[in-house]
Amino acid sequence: MDLWFTELQTPGMKISCKTTKVLYNEKSEFQDIGIIETEQFGRMLVLDDIIQTNIEDEFVYHEMITHVPLFTHKNPKKALVIGGGDGGAIREILKHPSIEKAVLVEIDGKVVEASKKYLPEISCGLSNERAEVIIDDGIKYIKEHKNEFDVISVDSTDPIGPAVGLFAADFYKAIYEALKDDGIFVAQTESPFFNKDLIKRVNKDIRSIFPITRMYTGYIPTYPGGLWSFTMGSKKYDPLEVDETQIPELDTKYFTPQLYKATFVLPKFAQDLIK
Repeated sequence: MDLWFTELQTPGMKISCKTTKVLYNEKSEFQDIGIIETEQFGRMLVLDDIIQTNIEDEFVYHEMITHVPLFTHKNPKKALVIGGGDGGAIREILKHPSIEKAVLVEIDGKVVEASKKYLPEISCGLSNERAEVIIDDGIKYIKEHKNEFDVISVDSTDPIGPAVGLFAADFYKAIYEALKDDGIFVAQTESPFFNKDLIKRVNKDIRSIFPITRMYTGYIPTYPGGLWSFTMGSKKYDPLEVDETQIPELDTKYFTPQLYKATFVLPKFAQDLIK
């Protein structure tokens, strides 16, 4: 049989992947979780029929949402990931020797369980002794932890369903309070092509809370439009003032010290979104 998984990425655009097998499918309290085997991208995690990650291109997203803020901070010791139940962000954070503890707060424990079983290349960091996995509401958790983290990564799904609150100004204010005096946070902020209004609003909200706000991008083939944005809020450190020649090489596939500064150079249309 000729089987295809299709995601409706926008009302006018779909992406389809030829699928050889359904490895896992379960309806959790929060969403429908699926892991499928695709010809082009290997094993793929989908939530409510939306592509979250896959074996072939996951490294771009996970490296960019972690290494950029971690190398902007002078000495990160404690990091937090909100969402990201696949574990990829935790895996990357633990590549930094200064990190003493990396906490994952994921609302849906079923995502963590499925990722551990079917995506071990991505979830491998979750069993590290420096990692702590907490199944809880990230918004609630943030409000209960003040002045605790050096770096926070908001590795959320799209702004629908349980993730809507992760794109709100009140949440960013709570993140500010959960960070230490020189803390940094980064959120994935969707596509500059298809989510213009969201990027404008999020950037405005973060600028109203953090002294330094910067947007940067990465290229992820399975995400709408390919070009993907991340927005950083920093209390003290400006990534544009970091000496990239002092950034050490890591075991990465996308991120490099030379790419660090370049990733903040935005296409003109993306610059115009955040003016």
